[in-house]
Amino acid sequence: MLPATAGDPITGLKWTRKTTVKLSDELRKLDIQVGARTVARLLDGLKYRLRVNHKKLSRGSAWTRSQRNQQFLYIEDMRRSFAQRGLPVVSIDTMKKQLVGRFKNPGAVWAKVATPVNDHDFRSDASHIASPYGVFDPIANRGHLFVGTSHDTPTFASDCVSRWWKTDGRSHYPKADKLLILADNGGSNGSRCRAWKHGLMTKLSVPHRLEVTVCHYPSGASKWNPIEHRLFSQISKNWAGEPLATLETMLNFIRTTKTETGLRVRATLMKGDYPKGLKPTAAEMATLPLLPHDMLPDWNYTIASSSKM
Repeated sequence: MLPATAGDPITGLKWTRKTTVKLSDELRKLDIQVGARTVARLLDGLKYRLRVNHKKLSRGSAWTRSQRNQQFLYIEDMRRSFAQRGLPVVSIDTMKKQLVGRFKNPGAVWAKVATPVNDHDFRSDASHIASPYGVFDPIANRGHLFVGTSHDTPTFASDCVSRWWKTDGRSHYPKADKLLILADNGGSNGSRCRAWKHGLMTKLSVPHRLEVTVCHYPSGASKWNPIEHRLFSQISKNWAGEPLATLETMLNFIRTTKTETGLRVRATLMKGDYPKGLKPTAAEMATLPLLPHDMLPDWNYTIASSSKM
């Protein structure tokens, strides 16, 4: 055991890279007749444990890790500043695409019989491939999912945020002239996506005279985006084990998602077509009133409203 043993010097826990079957075989060579299950019980008594890999090693240089920490602190300062002034703060992201039809959904439900679903998850068998785009207000604990059936593009993302402002934001924050958006660093609302920034200007900032500030979480840090663990996880729990047979079924599961802490969720079907590959021209980008922040300007910027251009 000794050559194949590792341990934690603080807790005293130990583990081995050998399987219980291999250990049982080696013990038999020493005329100790024990099975693999007995070996497992003996290892447990010796404080060995089954372990999995832990994702704890950060990529990049020390300078990059320092940037990540600075961004987290900056986002927290921005959230606090907006909240103290009664200004809206929203967390945005695209949920995992969902196949609409008789497909298996992870999870289990209490039922007398199991619900039959397709034996294979072929995309061609789906009536729709839904892209749920979420906007979550962590202060009000309210979420709104916009379910698209086309592509998850920057135009789609900016349309969803604009629709949220028209249906939710403007009524909840009637005096607000500023909005803080917390977003991941990639996808349809990535920090390098020019179409996303241009869409915010043309569909949100200018028509509603709203100064829009965007702070992006560092790459690989989406789990800290509030929408992930406060909205998406609750929706996934609500429809766990239930096939999303139709779009209406999916929308209903979203709308009935609630928590004891007061979370309420709305759902809207986005019927438009959003083709890929559409990009603003250089001339259109030249009109963008983009104001990068002093702190990590690639990740933090403000789009001024037309009244401040």
